[in-house]
Amino acid sequence: MKLYFSPNACSLAPHIVLRELALPFDLVRVDNQAKTTADGEDFLQINPKGYVAALQLDNGQVLTEASAILQYLADLKPDAELAPANGSWERVRLQEWLNFIASEVHGGLAVFFNSAIQGDIKAMFMATLFKRFAILVQTLERQDYLMGSQFSVADVYLFVVLRWADIHAINLREWPALAAFQQRVSARPTVIAALAAENR
Repeated sequence: MKLYFSPNACSLAPHIVLRELALPFDLVRVDNQAKTTADGEDFLQINPKGYVAALQLDNGQVLTEASAILQYLADLKPDAELAPANGSWERVRLQEWLNFIASEVHGGLAVFFNSAIQGDIKAMFMATLFKRFAILVQTLERQDYLMGSQFSVADVYLFVVLRWADIHAINLREWPALAAFQQRVSARPTVIAALAAENR
């Protein structure tokens, strides 16, 4: 498998999961502005959407969107318990979290990468994002991970997008449960290894 990534992008989530599962893979860096890979390929030919993450399987198929990639990888090694079994109620709950993270947290933080978002508009987006943080806090104040005591792909995805808070001068210490969650996940050897590999 090949994982197309850009440092600090959401592609870090499948990168961490690949390491959690000890699956063989190649990392291919993408220039998000030029839409080219480190080896000179046109990234738009790989993923016409033009953004990472993209996972190219050994059969040539390309899978995109973090939530889909994370579940696909977790199902390759179900014994690792990074996702509940397909068809179970717990799996639906995982999908609920993944969708919430994608639309409300990922989207809520990504909007601030647009420098045109300023003033009252920025304040409005911030207020909405902080309401989403409150929902996360309600869960993470009573348990270590989104699904309970079991670390899952949803936790990986949340960890990755919450890292963007610092970039946007949002201090997660104002939400101790979120800060503690980030510290917990950042201590995992696979997270340390993935960050080191992407920042070489």
